[in-house]
Amino acid sequence: MRIGIDIDNVISNFDEVLQREFLKHDKTLRNHGIINENLYITEGMFDWSKEEISDFYHSNIERIVKDLTVIDGAKEYIDKLKEEGHAIYLITGRDNGEYSNPVNMTVDWLKQNHITYDKLIFTNSNDKESKAKACIEHHIDIMIDDSVHICQACIHAGVMTLIMDKPCNRNCNIKRVYSWKDIYIFIHRYKQPKLNVILDTDTYNECDDQFALAYMIRSQDIFNIEAITIAPFSRPSKHVTTVNSQELSYHEVLKICKLLDFDTTDKVFKGSLDYMQNNYDDNNDAVNKIIEISLKNNKTYIMAIGAITNVALAIKKEPKIVDRIEIIWLGGHSLLQNNNLEFNFQQDVKAVQTVFSSTVKLTVIPCKNVASNLVTSVYELEHHLKNKNELCNYLIQRFCDDGYTDLRDRRVIWDISVIAYLINPEWFQTNQIHSPKISDDTSYIMTHNQHYITFVNYLDVNNIYRDLFGKLGGVYETIE
Repeated sequence: MRIGIDIDNVISNFDEVLQREFLKHDKTLRNHGIINENLYITEGMFDWSKEEISDFYHSNIERIVKDLTVIDGAKEYIDKLKEEGHAIYLITGRDNGEYSNPVNMTVDWLKQNHITYDKLIFTNSNDKESKAKACIEHHIDIMIDDSVHICQACIHAGVMTLIMDKPCNRNCNIKRVYSWKDIYIFIHRYKQPKLNVILDTDTYNECDDQFALAYMIRSQDIFNIEAITIAPFSRPSKHVTTVNSQELSYHEVLKICKLLDFDTTDKVFKGSLDYMQNNYDDNNDAVNKIIEISLKNNKTYIMAIGAITNVALAIKKEPKIVDRIEIIWLGGHSLLQNNNLEFNFQQDVKAVQTVFSSTVKLTVIPCKNVASNLVTSVYELEHHLKNKNELCNYLIQRFCDDGYTDLRDRRVIWDISVIAYLINPEWFQTNQIHSPKISDDTSYIMTHNQHYITFVNYLDVNNIYRDLFGKLGGVYETIE
């Protein structure tokens, strides 16, 4: 592929150095420092007048740019992309009148920093269409930039575009990357088939299911969403039975989907009305749909974030699906614990036994010691999501009062872990173990001759929440 790459803020640490220089000069002015970190350096981050910004910027920008360094990973991953046969087109907006000799200055900097490339293209950053035109002229497959306007112009021109994350560009719905590792992974996945997925969710149980559902829908560049199936749950203290939980969760799914303008036609299916451990074995729409989709596709990923009853029944009723599905389940605790007295696990131990004893490809994300690290607070949610859109405000409301948890200002959003695992497995550390036998008391009996399953033992909380907030808080718009 032909990969177009901006230089400043994508390869070089332009904003980092520019902000440092502004801070130095600010001490000679009013010494007020940064007054708004969400605004751009030259557009309100400091309380400077337009004249003070212009004078300092134009007097110093050439000196500053010559001293830039390379962003972590940029050189290494560009080298890897070159070695793998991709063509690297550096497309910079430095031909904008700010530099005495932008070509020589840039060529020298690239040489000094050992950045390899196939072609260097200069555009005028003041012309928001110029990079899009360059992409079309040079048949660029993917463009990577940090400017919202430039990225939007490239998207309008039909070019797949990634935006490098910065505080001042987060209010947009553009595929976001945070590092060169993210860029490299995306390029490897680009134009590969989407993952066929089913989300099996007890959506009304706690607020984490709503976050997970929205996270999945906002990741449709990765997921082909085949179905959303309703898992059973019960809360006797709140007079919620497995039967009425189906109705509660079903309507909650429809509410989230409506807020995201996701078409639910032939997508949402009610599931089991009781647990296998209570001898429930009936047919239902969710189980039938899991079987139908699994037999249709070569591979279907089932993201299970509740009691695993529906999935276990589907395996029991049609064992052929075992070779055509992969399950990622949030349930139980880590192997450091001596029991699995956890909500998803203990509600239907028979279903867990059915799944673990099958030879299905299974990844388990334990709750205690692993997913339990996904703690956030209402203050963090309000900082990143409040008033971004109607969905975000609803999620914050549910976080504060999910109906079952007394601690309302800080809690774990467990279920997003399963979605994040398929979005980027690099955020997780795993190990392979022989599938343990499941005792009726929920404890594991370790084995040495059973098939292998995958256990997650670590997840990258910062990357997961950064991706979640970026996707949920983005502006919902379709760029034609």
